Amino acid sequence: MQTPTSFRFEVKDQVGLITFTRPDTLNSLTFAVYRELTDLFASLEREKSVRSVVITGEGRGFCSGGDQHDIIKELFSRDMPGLVDFTRMTCDLIKNIRALRKPVVAALNGTAAGAGAVIALASDLRVASDKAKIAFLFTKVGLAGADMGAAYLLPKVVGLSRATELLYFGDVIDAPTAEKYGLFNKVVPQEKVLEEAMVWATRLANGPTFALGMTKELLNGELNMDLWNALENEARAQAVCMQTQDFREAYDAFSNKRPARFQGK
Repeated sequence: MQTPTSFRFEVKDQVGLITFTRPDTLNSLTFAVYRELTDLFASLEREKSVRSVVITGEGRGFCSGGDQHDIIKELFSRDMPGLVDFTRMTCDLIKNIRALRKPVVAALNGTAAGAGAVIALASDLRVASDKAKIAFLFTKVGLAGADMGAAYLLPKVVGLSRATELLYFGDVIDAPTAEKYGLFNKVVPQEKVLEEAMVWATRLANGPTFALGMTKELLNGELNMDLWNALENEARAQAVCMQTQDFREAYDAFSNKRPARFQGK
């Protein structure tokens, strides 16, 4: 796995910690950040030392979206094929976050806007500071609110009516409101955000990671299935999980009145 240079990546207790490191721009995204982040999420599937992921930012912002000078200004010089190359690259990042068969926890230390909001949305869980804010502000800059999968994922999280409101207006909402909508899983004091996210990620890293990966795969796959196909899908997946060492370990641990020691196998 190649070490990224446009943000920080480290492994702590089997948790891969990604930290955006451009606090002076509220951790705006550059072409380099997009490419390296997309590649990192792809490579993490094969990285055995990482069993869950936390993504956060330095300073006051989580991620403010595409950098006005590095990205937005440059896009005006592109023709249609060049623009599509860029928009597909941004979508590849979301594909890789969702395809990773490991839990991803967003630790929202501050503002998440535009593409930053969608990165948080694409994560499996969101722990936010009580000072955090989020905005799907694409329409504010003359773009469709449907960007990087937002129009697909957001209605699944908050419902169609609320998603329509958030994507049409692009307004900033605060942490209590986002928690009420179901967009933030947990809101904590500013100084506790990363700590709480790491607690969740470490708990997941110590869990039955094969089963967690299967759960994420089923959550993705059943978003548009009818009930009958979903039931058949889950029956087959559960039979696969019943063949794992972790399934046996859970039984043995229960029988011997000890904590389970899951290996993800």
